[in-house]
Amino acid sequence: MSGFGVAGELPAWRGDGRSEMFFPEEAHAAAPADFLQELPSYRSVLRRRAGPGGGHDPQGSLGARAGEARGPQPEGAELAALPPREHALSIAEKRRLRDYQQANIKYLSGWNQWKRTSSKSWRKVLKDIKESLSYLQLWRHDIHSIEGKFGTGIQSYFSFLRFLVLLNFLIFILMFGFVTFPTVISKYGIFNSSFAKISPKNTDSLCTVYTPSGNKGLVYFYTYLKDLLTGTGFLETTSLFYGYYEIDAALLRGVRYNFPLAYLLTTFAYLALSLVWIIKRSVSGFKQSLVHDEDQFQSYCNKVFAGWDFCITDLNAARLKHRSLQYELQTDLEEERIKRKIADRTMKEKLRIYSLRIFLNIIVLAVLLGCFYSIYKATAFSQEKSNNGSNTDFQTNLLVQYLPSMVITLANFVAPQIFSILIRFEDYSPAFEIKLTLLRCVFVRLANIGVLLFSLWSQIHCANDNCKACGYNYELYPCWESAVGQEMYKLLIFDFMIILAVTLFMDFPRMLLVTHCSWKLVQWCGLQEFGISDNVLEIIYGQTICWIGTFFSPLLPAIATIKYFIIFYVKKISLIHTRKPPGRPIRASSSNFFFLVVLLIGLVLAFIPLGISIAHIPSSKACGPFRNFNTSWAVVPHTILEFPTGLQMVLNGIASEAFAVPFFMVVCLIMFYFIALAGAHKRVVEQLREQLVMESRDKLFLIRKITEAQKCT
Repeated sequence: MSGFGVAGELPAWRGDGRSEMFFPEEAHAAAPADFLQELPSYRSVLRRRAGPGGGHDPQGSLGARAGEARGPQPEGAELAALPPREHALSIAEKRRLRDYQQANIKYLSGWNQWKRTSSKSWRKVLKDIKESLSYLQLWRHDIHSIEGKFGTGIQSYFSFLRFLVLLNFLIFILMFGFVTFPTVISKYGIFNSSFAKISPKNTDSLCTVYTPSGNKGLVYFYTYLKDLLTGTGFLETTSLFYGYYEIDAALLRGVRYNFPLAYLLTTFAYLALSLVWIIKRSVSGFKQSLVHDEDQFQSYCNKVFAGWDFCITDLNAARLKHRSLQYELQTDLEEERIKRKIADRTMKEKLRIYSLRIFLNIIVLAVLLGCFYSIYKATAFSQEKSNNGSNTDFQTNLLVQYLPSMVITLANFVAPQIFSILIRFEDYSPAFEIKLTLLRCVFVRLANIGVLLFSLWSQIHCANDNCKACGYNYELYPCWESAVGQEMYKLLIFDFMIILAVTLFMDFPRMLLVTHCSWKLVQWCGLQEFGISDNVLEIIYGQTICWIGTFFSPLLPAIATIKYFIIFYVKKISLIHTRKPPGRPIRASSSNFFFLVVLLIGLVLAFIPLGISIAHIPSSKACGPFRNFNTSWAVVPHTILEFPTGLQMVLNGIASEAFAVPFFMVVCLIMFYFIALAGAHKRVVEQLREQLVMESRDKLFLIRKITEAQKCT
């Protein structure tokens, strides 16, 4: 892009490639300085500098910089060594730059020529490797096909689903490699292993007895089906749950493998991996979202001039995109109308709307409390009936086992419907309505898991006489970690069954009715839209369950990987055959960022129950690798005591207040530095935007001057 700078400089070659390049043979074509001083951008800069503390400088630094622009810059040859395609230039300018580079190659030294050739070859090799690896990407063709038919909004959901599949697979590799595999091979006698055993001197012998409810003798087939759905019976004694892992240490050629420490560090590792990967993916989306939301005028320009999705090849999808852009413009106009309406409100109207919002939020809180209380009572009833050993039939026992999962699923379905009705009366802008509704739905789904865990912990870590001997309720939960893992397992399985049931028994029959039935009511209902946000909240809910349950069920990420792998094809078939694209799709950039923000909220929520379980609740004395310790976290100070004295002093110093206070101050200084740096970048962006405006005025001025000169001639 060519044009004049803010200060009236001649366009010269720059490293960013955004100004018109300047070649040495063009030095004689420079414009006179007097003509440059007539440009609007030059006079605007003079007016700003002539303010307080500034003087009138018609031939000062601006003139000097304009004079410098007439000659070639010393570093121009080095900057021009970059490939032409890496600069934002027109095709003609890139050709001129390429010819200029080829003409100057013979003047370079042998070392510089070799450096340039090797750098070019290395970039080509990296590009070829990257292109080759792209063909190995999971579901590459399927996601491109979805993008071409339905646009980038729906494509972002399937890309997000692929990300969760890869994330869960890596978590499974971590847990299997450092936890499951060492335990399995140790139990087969490959390693010289020692099993964790609690000393009777420290704990009541009653607390060390754990007899899993495995199936013995002749059992019916439906018993295996019940065990498969609930995680009890034969599954309770497998490596799927915490109670299977009883290894304390393994010796291989004199090297001691501290299994409890490895179990705890692997848990921290998969949480850290998830956090880093989510933040890394959200950075690009945050930048794009920040640019789109920066200026309302820029938002209008993006919708009008850059709002079309050129990946769409289907005619119906193109019509939907037309309606989407129309809806977005209508939404923007509606928001402007609401802003004007808010500004014109009288005091009486403000009191009325605020009172109504307070009343509706009280209803929202009542709905939330009702959901939480129902989950709490259902969990208490289910645990009491499941552990009293009563003989009931298969259906009743399965219903009792899945009662908390069913109540949670019902709450996740009913509460969002109530919120979507109430939000219409609160008189918010359309964009804020969507965000507030989604935040409420996120809070309901994730808080329901928290209430389930709280109800479990209130029974595990009780304050009555049953908990004094062992530190937890041994009668109900001899291995409470496995019990929590079973609840997370049931939630994950039941959520998967609900997704399949909705697709098979609701979406397909509705599609058949709409296709083959001509009733006006059926045609008016039509196919259900593919709700991107609802589907994303659905899989984020399942991922939060997986994060929490992995500590109590190390193989749960493998089940989540298989679950999301199947869900990808289920959702793809449902989208193509039984659903229609949403009439109000959101942009891929903003949707990707929103998905990752909600996923990050789920990860933060997973930190809380895991932290309480590891550091606060006493570990089971009858099962698991931490039976020798009061809590799971106690293995860390116990391991530190085995280190040399010097290393112990260093670690204790890091954990002391003398290190924490200076570290906190340094972190604050770094944070303030980045805040100042962000402010400086924001000012630079504002100056660049102003420069673009000035360049357009300069061009209009030059066009007017050329027109006047042509008239005179």
